[in-house]
Amino acid sequence: MMKLTIATAALTCLLPLLPAHAADVELGPRPYYLIDQMQPSALKDKLLACAAMDFKKSDFSIGHRGAPMQFPEHTKESYSAAARMGAGIMECDVTFTKDKELVCRHAQNDLHTTTNILASDLAPKCTKGFTPASGDEKASAECRASDITLAEFRTLRGKMDAADQTATDVAGYLGGTAGWRTDLYAGETGTLMTHAESIEMFKSLGLKFTPELKSPSVEMPFEGFSQADYAQKMIDEYKAAGVPASDVFAQSFNLDDVLYWIENEPEFGKQAVYLDASYNRKDFDYNDASTFKPSMEELAEKGVNYIAPPMWMLLTTKEGKIVPSEYAIKAKEAGLKLITWTLERSGPLQSGGGWYYQSIKDVTTSDGVMFEMLDVLAQDVGIEGIFSDWPATVTYYANCMGMDEKLN
Repeated sequence: MMKLTIATAALTCLLPLLPAHAADVELGPRPYYLIDQMQPSALKDKLLACAAMDFKKSDFSIGHRGAPMQFPEHTKESYSAAARMGAGIMECDVTFTKDKELVCRHAQNDLHTTTNILASDLAPKCTKGFTPASGDEKASAECRASDITLAEFRTLRGKMDAADQTATDVAGYLGGTAGWRTDLYAGETGTLMTHAESIEMFKSLGLKFTPELKSPSVEMPFEGFSQADYAQKMIDEYKAAGVPASDVFAQSFNLDDVLYWIENEPEFGKQAVYLDASYNRKDFDYNDASTFKPSMEELAEKGVNYIAPPMWMLLTTKEGKIVPSEYAIKAKEAGLKLITWTLERSGPLQSGGGWYYQSIKDVTTSDGVMFEMLDVLAQDVGIEGIFSDWPATVTYYANCMGMDEKLN
């Protein structure tokens, strides 16, 4: 019995690294925990009735940087965990190194918070080295992917995205992981990936792709590498890998990138996703269509088919209920398809949920609201899919509600 137990435990440790066909989707306890937190309702009853389902991967469930609620983002381990939780589409945020090679990082200048670079021999190459906290000055650093070559990038190890700005030494600065996350899976692993490697991995897992072309921290063109070169290179790596355009949802916050794909790579441009950061404008009101610039109709006229705002921009409250916002209504009227972000990126929701729940904070009083909000986004707003830092939650909902069948 002891030998069997040890063997079983060893296999369990390897499962996250096995391809999707090697084992069924495994959701773990979190979806059930969230359902338990819900108030009595028909939705709760429906979700409970699905508990014994044979869960399958779902394109409605999008792995946001993998599964970074507990695994270092954009690492092989994070992607593997998200695939095991049934994410049907996976995200590689794309930036470039000093030698113009594409890699998976959320930002070009985040290596100091997402990797061990400051504790490595590459620290002197950072744009700004570590400065300890002193008096009212916070600890700081800035390390860019463009500071190092691809070969040097490969020597780094991913960690949970965090930094302790009160730290007086590098070891302390590299800490700071939020209490509701964990460093349990950020030990000696954290395998960084190039964009091309992510394509091959996702292909082997039978997944679709949603790469995001990140805004450079360096001035473009960068040593002759223009923004158009950058946007084209990302698409070229899918073409080189033989990935059909219908499996790729290229994203950018830069509308010009999306329009470039629409014009120059029309098959990929059909599914290009405009990430809407209108919330950064002081005059923007998600419930006032006159503040939408460009308007939904103008986006559609430009050939944009998909837009992706944060969750809160699609929702508001009415008489204590979560309902679609004016933004959501106008987008659908213009024929735009909606994707949104990011579920499971907030801590416990008992006190309003923070940034991602700001438009429904008055009714956000427990973690159970997560499924209630997701249901409104799916059924009333009509989203095509949603990014999550812990895809098991969305996979559970998508299977229970038959979202893939509804969208197809």
